[in-house]
Amino acid sequence: QVQLVESGGGLVQPGGSLTLSCQASRNIFARQPMGWYRRAPGKAREWVATITGGGTTNSADSVKGRFTISRDNDKNTVYLQMNNLKPEDTAVYYCNQYIKTWYSLKYWGPGTQVTVSS
Repeated sequence: QVQLVESGGGLVQPGGSLTLSCQASRNIFARQPMGWYRRAPGKAREWVATITGGGTTNSADSVKGRFTISRDNDKNTVYLQMNNLKPEDTAVYYCNQYIKTWYSLKYWGPGTQVTVSS
């Protein structure tokens, strides 16, 4: 069974921090590359960050130096530590496996809302 459950979102002031968590079913997580994605109001979903099964990371230029992706392979969980949040980071955040054609993935979890506002 495919399962993705994101949590940890909320309302935060600019400059604040949040840590998102994503519990994935083993058939998705299975030491494969995982990614965080987001969809801002009125915009298409975009890629945020990726982590391989071995821990190599990459992130979008817009979040580089502010967001850190990590994973716990024993818990089938991937995290996104977000620092120095900006209003433009406001979005629904999702996790999923990472493949080059991630935008064609059929199953997505409910996501978690992050709102950055004063």
